[in-house]
Amino acid sequence: MADEFAKGLGILTGAGLMWMVFAGWFNTPSFEEQQLSGPDPANPDMYTTIALELKDALFWFAILGALTFWVIIPVGRELYAAYGAE
Repeated sequence: MADEFAKGLGILTGAGLMWMVFAGWFNTPSFEEQQLSGPDPANPDMYTTIALELKDALFWFAILGALTFWVIIPVGRELYAAYGAE
């Protein structure tokens, strides 16, 4: 059980850190306004578009990866154990 927690925490912190880096680069217009949640750039070039897509993918990977290791896998093991006990 500790192994799943460590994997989920690693995914959450690693992907969350990279999301914060990309959001800081592209979604922080100034330090007096919104930080990490500002609007995307108006006319992004190709590399900015790729970085913005990667930022969104990292956000969802952090959320879904942690939930997978913290909720889905333990529930699946409990269901498997309960099914095997009958």
